[in-house]
Amino acid sequence: MHAPHSASSTAHPARLILTLSLAPIVGLGIGRFAYALVLPDMRDSLHWSYSAAGFLNTINAAGYLAGALVASRLIRRFGWSATVRGGTLACLVSLVMCALSANFVVLSLARLIAGVGAAAGFVAGGALAAMIAQSRPDRANFLLSLFYAGPGLGILASGLIAPFVLHGFGSGSWWIAWWALAFLAAAMTAPLLLTRLDGKAAITEAGSARFAIAPVAIYLAAYFLFGAGYIAYMTFMIAYIRDAGGGAPAQAAFWALIGLSAFVTPWIWRGVLALDRGGLSTTIILAVTASGAAMPILGYSAAWLALSAIVFGVGFFAVVGSTTAFVRHNYPPPAWPSAIAAMTIAFGIGQTLGPIVVGAITDALGSLSYALNVSAATLVLGAVAAAFQGKLRKRG
Repeated sequence: MHAPHSASSTAHPARLILTLSLAPIVGLGIGRFAYALVLPDMRDSLHWSYSAAGFLNTINAAGYLAGALVASRLIRRFGWSATVRGGTLACLVSLVMCALSANFVVLSLARLIAGVGAAAGFVAGGALAAMIAQSRPDRANFLLSLFYAGPGLGILASGLIAPFVLHGFGSGSWWIAWWALAFLAAAMTAPLLLTRLDGKAAITEAGSARFAIAPVAIYLAAYFLFGAGYIAYMTFMIAYIRDAGGGAPAQAAFWALIGLSAFVTPWIWRGVLALDRGGLSTTIILAVTASGAAMPILGYSAAWLALSAIVFGVGFFAVVGSTTAFVRHNYPPPAWPSAIAAMTIAFGIGQTLGPIVVGAITDALGSLSYALNVSAATLVLGAVAAAFQGKLRKRG
């Protein structure tokens, strides 16, 4: 069987990749990250500790890890497009579940389902986007950036909706916010279901390709640290802003700035992503992300927090793209799904451990500032680790 190049013949590559980006928009931009917008009201209304709040992101990350582990099997069994669509629909179902119940077990199950679906859609969508991008080699990195900037639209849209829903309906309206997010996700899912992406193409070549961990162990460690480090910022910054006196407009503006930053990443990082020098591009982008995460530690002013959101967002959305660029530079196409899945697994382990550990630290020390300190320090360590990854010799 052949890889699904037929998709590129039926529509413009950029349009197809933008359609594919709806999967991470729903699975990550809304399904994963919008939880931070609803969390403060849920925590107050349901009387959660920071550890409990962090656990719901941990269980989501555990689902993401499980989804990454089974993604290649799902693609082989059901095909590329079915895996992308099925994973996205699972995320939509999880949002409805969050709106329907206040039970912690049910909410945990919903977050688990969202993680599995997001990872399956992301791995299948990322590998398919990489293959579509190959039809325009001179613009491949730019086209890939369109896919990885996708979650920014979900973050932007949810940031313009959830805070105002919570403000308008008042305390205890978290479930209404989840309904609003579910309707938003449904609107984003529809084009993905209606667009022809590919046939039921199997990936026997990719499934049989060998992927060795040892040559990229330090790079996987860097991506693990990114997963562990970014999550504290994305989970607790809205609570941090609210605790500092920021109302719905401030929260929406902060979240929207992170989302808007994603739209400039294809142009800002185009040259960096083209660097075929091992982990150098990831090091540069991770360093920028770490600097953005560290800024709130230094001040509470609106301008400073806005700058933090912009700098963090510009780096954050590009880190994942840099790992796919690394895979494209160092592996033949049949190995891309396996390599992207391995990266996603390392990332998934990191973001599984990050929320619960940071939540426990915050409960013990009593301040969200410590969570941000841990976040920034972990991202710096990730940047240092990536710097030691050298270029591989591509085979195949």
